[in-house]
Amino acid sequence: MTLLECNIGARGKFVRLVLGLFGLIGSIPFIFMTSYGVIDYNLGMVLIAGLVGGGALGIFEGWSGWCVARAIGLKTSI
Repeated sequence: MTLLECNIGARGKFVRLVLGLFGLIGSIPFIFMTSYGVIDYNLGMVLIAGLVGGGALGIFEGWSGWCVARAIGLKTSI
């Protein structure tokens, strides 16, 4: 098995891509709430980093067809 070999099907790619986009879009309200002081700066930055990082990973997995969870041996339903 080579590095980043495709290990998910078309349905899994689609789901990961859509969830990744939702993660990136979902970070936008937290960016505004953090910048306007509605939520604590440190908490906001952690939430933003998690959403952007997770969203970017989901988009990468959807684009490449390689899933981190499956690569380490975990079974996923999709």
